[in-house]
Parts: sequence; C-alpha cells; structure tokens
Amino acid sequence: MTSNTVSESYAHRLATNRLGLWLFLLSDAFMFGGLFITRVYLWGDTRPELNQTLGLIVTSMLLISSFFMNRAETAMAHGDRKGFLRGTLVTIVLGIAFLAGVIGVEWQIAPFGVSEDAYGAVFFMMTGMHAFHVLTGVIFLLIVWNNARRGRYSVEKHWAVEAAAVYWHFVDVVWIFFYPALYLIGKVG
Repeated sequence: MTSNTVSESYAHRLATNRLGLWLFLLSDAFMFGGLFITRVYLWGDTRPELNQTLGLIVTSMLLISSFFMNRAETAMAHGDRKGFLRGTLVTIVLGIAFLAGVIGVEWQIAPFGVSEDAYGAVFFMMTGMHAFHVLTGVIFLLIVWNNARRGRYSVEKHWAVEAAAVYWHFVDVVWIFFYPALYLIGKVG
C-alpha cells in the first residue's frame, strides 16, 4: 500500500465513523425525546418537589465538564497531550460527581419511589437513562485518556478523542433539556 492509499483509507474510515456516530446520536435523541414527551404527557403542568439546590449543582458540574472536554479536545487537535490529559481528567471527575449527585443523593432523597406514581416512573426513567449515558461517557473518556497517555493519538489522527467529545457534549445537551423539565417547569404538584 502506498502512503496515499493509506491516507485515503483513513479518510474514508473517518468519514464513515463520523456518519455512524451521528446516526447513533440521532437514534439516541429519539429515545430521549420520547422520555421528554412522556414527562410532558404524564406530568402536564406540574412537577414533583425536588431539591432545587442539588439540581443546580449537578447541572453546573455537567456544564463545566463540557467546557473542560472542549478544552481537552482542542488541546489534542493542537498536539498538546498534557493539556488533553488534564482537561479529560477534570471532565471525568465532574462526570463522576454528577453521577454521585443524581444517583447517590437525589435518588435517595426523592419524595417518591420508582413505582409509586407517575412522578417516580418518569423521574427515575429520565434520570436513570441519562445517568447510564453519563456512565458510558465516563468509561469512554477513561479509555481515550489511557490511550492518549500511551501516545496513541496525534494531531492528524485522533478520531476517538473527537468521538468521545461529541458524545459527551450530546449527553450534556440532553441534560440541558431534562433539567428544566424535571426541576423547573410546572407548579409543584
């Protein structure tokens, strides 16, 4: 194989991988959209009385993590491996803190159980599916971080870094819709 064929092959794989990632995210968006519509249908203009401070704290952690993920991806694109490692590690820590806040605290203090009523069913399904995606994002970031630590990415070839960043930002955007739907919109019922 000539070097031109190798670069064309990488370019083709990169384009195919990007298409696959965006199709996956589109299908995931439909699932999250269905959960959002379920919330609107079952809760109407009401919402449960959730811990507003905790909701704001976990939301802030997730949004700040997205900032650090963007910094990390930009660092890798410019050949700054140490910057990438730092930014990704902060993102991972904030993602774990988000999970601890939602699953470890909010789920424990929620004023309802998972099968108690529509509030419980919707709240635990929405936060549970989102938490699952945050967890898979953290695992993805740990793998990418470890590979970067071993020097497996370069300025020219860092598709996994890009994919991890896009996935992480997608999960954050979902929460931007879920947070007000769960914590802010509607009167306490």
